[in-house]
Amino acid sequence: MHLLLLTAWTVLWFAVVEPNGGFSWHYLRTGGELIYDGGDGTGGLNLYAHHPELQMGPISFLVAGLFNPFSEHTGQFLAAAFMSVLGLVIMVLAGRSAAMHFLGTGTNHERLRRRVLIAGLAFIPMWIEVSVRFGHLDDVLALFFTALAVWFLTRCNPAAVGACLALAMDSKPTALAFVPLILALPRDRWMRAVLWCAALLAIAWLPFFLAAPDSFAAAKFTIPNSPASALRWLGGNTPVTPDWARPAQAALGLTLGAVAVWRGRWAGVVLLGANARILLDPSVYTYYTASVLLGTLLWDVCGQRRLVPWWSWIALIVLYGSVFAVPDESAKGLIRLGFVAVSTAYVLFWPQHRRKRRRRPAQEEEALVEGPWGPMWDPNRSRPWAAR
Repeated sequence: MHLLLLTAWTVLWFAVVEPNGGFSWHYLRTGGELIYDGGDGTGGLNLYAHHPELQMGPISFLVAGLFNPFSEHTGQFLAAAFMSVLGLVIMVLAGRSAAMHFLGTGTNHERLRRRVLIAGLAFIPMWIEVSVRFGHLDDVLALFFTALAVWFLTRCNPAAVGACLALAMDSKPTALAFVPLILALPRDRWMRAVLWCAALLAIAWLPFFLAAPDSFAAAKFTIPNSPASALRWLGGNTPVTPDWARPAQAALGLTLGAVAVWRGRWAGVVLLGANARILLDPSVYTYYTASVLLGTLLWDVCGQRRLVPWWSWIALIVLYGSVFAVPDESAKGLIRLGFVAVSTAYVLFWPQHRRKRRRRPAQEEEALVEGPWGPMWDPNRSRPWAAR
């Protein structure tokens, strides 16, 4: 029932937003055309050298190109529908990740489903914002592959975790901030995840840099520094992206994620990585909030036990509501800064009750491996408990 309600909620938002949607879809459509047909030498493997403004990853353009055979309007509509469905898939992945994470702790699954529903009611409007209103397939794919990585993480599958995180970065480079999820695996499985991640990153990106060394120009592309950005409050008052902003953004996201895992709070990695982005990014597009809402969704369903997922709704009201309710641009930046500071401090330092597992038969204990936050289920070791 909760999935039917979320589907209806998605369809409602899709119907409201789609007639005026696709604000940025032309970037994906152009990139999709260039990566397949070459664009008279300015596309193909020369794509980033000649079009540094196309800041999406190659996977995003390859997927976007699948809609090129259709007319522009039809292709945009089908892409928006496809991206909207991925939002519902993410809801399923989040719920099942939480169910596996809390397996054996006596968690009430009816209560968990309600938590997913309440968090989803906040998540879906922002998902429609990124997928339908803006048509940012790169963000959509990056967040989808990240949610898939979390699903594999709760099943202790290092190869799949590394592969999914690589695909997320192949879709949108800012997904680099989610890589600390690898550290949530048992230590003896880190290397396998890292090797898969590095291999798929190399396969996707190296051909562009080897064929056209000027592709590095895409990393230096700048955008206007909005007066409403939190970056302004941190001394970044240049008219365009400061030179230090992007490296600092990546370093901060990786550091916060690593600290979260070390503190036994891996479910907050995505939220902290998204926080680093909105804190140090010069732009303040509303679709950025979708990554924060994925972070709060995972934190609320996997990192918390309370029925009401407060952080999903706090993020929606504070970050999205302030866009319409607060007229002063500088005040909006301060609000973003405040949200990042408070939510980061909560994830890292608020006291958490360590979950206790019930004692299980010996054959079921064989399916446990020791992870950084405690025992995790490894379906590949033993499966007698799965039948029940």
